[in-house]
Formats: sequence, C-alpha cells, structure tokens
Amino acid sequence: MKKIIISVSIAIILLIGIGYFLNELSQSRSFQFFGGLITSVETNEKVVALTFDDGPGVNTGEVLDILREHNVKGTFYLTGYEIENYFTKAETIVRDGHEIGNHSYSHQRMVFKSPSFIQDEIAKTDEWIRLTGYEGEITFRPPFGRRLVLLPYYLSKDERKTVLWNIEPETYPDIASDANKIVEHVVENIEPGSIILLHVMYESRRESLQSIEGIITSLKEQGYTFLTVSELLEYDQQ
Repeated sequence: MKKIIISVSIAIILLIGIGYFLNELSQSRSFQFFGGLITSVETNEKVVALTFDDGPGVNTGEVLDILREHNVKGTFYLTGYEIENYFTKAETIVRDGHEIGNHSYSHQRMVFKSPSFIQDEIAKTDEWIRLTGYEGEITFRPPFGRRLVLLPYYLSKDERKTVLWNIEPETYPDIASDANKIVEHVVENIEPGSIILLHVMYESRRESLQSIEGIITSLKEQGYTFLTVSELLEYDQQ
C-alpha cells in the first residue's frame, strides 16, 4: 500500500509539473515551436504600434474619435463573432484607415484544440474581415496569447506570423484600474519597436479607454511615431 501511495503521489507531482510547464510554454513570449513570433521589432527608429484586442464593441466610436483627433493609425485584433454582430463598426474602423488583425472567431483559448477547429476559427474570421472591405495583410494574434503546437503549425504553413506584444499595462490590476497609471507604465517601459496592447472595447475597460489619449500625447512628446503592426514589421532589423 505504501508503494502505491508513493507511486500515485509521484504521478500527481509529475502531472502538476507537466501542466505548469505547458501552461508557461503556451504563453511564452520568447519561444514557439513553429513559425514567426513577434513581440516587438528591433530598430533604432522611434516607432511603435498601438494595438487593441477584441471587439468591435460599444466603445469603438470613442476609440476611433481619439485616434482620428491625433492622426494615429492603430491595429485592431477583432474577433469574427463580434465583427458579425457589430459589422458597421468594423466597416468604420476600415474606412478610417486602420489595420485589422485576426483574433479568432470565438475568442477561445486555442490550446488543445483540433486542427479543424483552429482552421475554422481563423478562416471564418478572415472572411468576415474581408467583408468589411479591408484589403491589407491580416496578421494573427491568439486569444490570451495562448498557443502550443497545432496553432503555430497551421499559421506557419501560410507563412503567417504570431503577433503578441511587449507592453501590456493591464496585466497588473493596480495599474489597470487607473488611466494615469496605465499611461505612466507605457511611458516608463516604451522603447523603439514596441507593440502596446490595450483592451478598450467594453465598459469594464473604461480606464484603458481613457488612457489612449495620454499614451499618444506622451509618446509623441518623446518623438515617437505610431505605425500599424504591418508597417512596424518593415523596420525589423532582426
């Protein structure tokens, strides 16, 4: 009996260890089994990309008004489901000249999913993006930044990069709850080639929405220019 208990305990510990390892690997910003992984761009030029995940949503109009006022183009990683439900808002994003990226259809974690599920999620969203009139390159960002083997492999077959980020102030609850702290975090951590991530489409992210203008004005004062992700990738010296 004692040997059985020891064996079971070891097995449980191993499973916990494997689970922890896979969890950390799925959200790594430095390693991926297949294809290109982008978290920032190596450049000496003071250029950055401002990116927004999820949506379109109720705050789309406010976001676009701020970007329009400051003559800034952003990259919107939209879900197919929300494009379908807020189609006119997605069309407005395109008409304003912003870049649209694929953020899956249903925003489920694309880890331990079947190849057919992954293909369907990406293909359906690509179709909805094209229906908005967007004609540019469609980069991909996995929901929650999570991926393991099958998703990167699927993307690599189409020579499609996985685009993440290197600045996400909302990671820290005390910062996410205050627009001024969000701005300060971005300013303190910015560097040439950075990709900034914000979630601004829902009322629960009102502080993030209110931080956009401060981020733009503060970085412009430092001499930074805002580019779309595709434009930023052209500066990559790696």
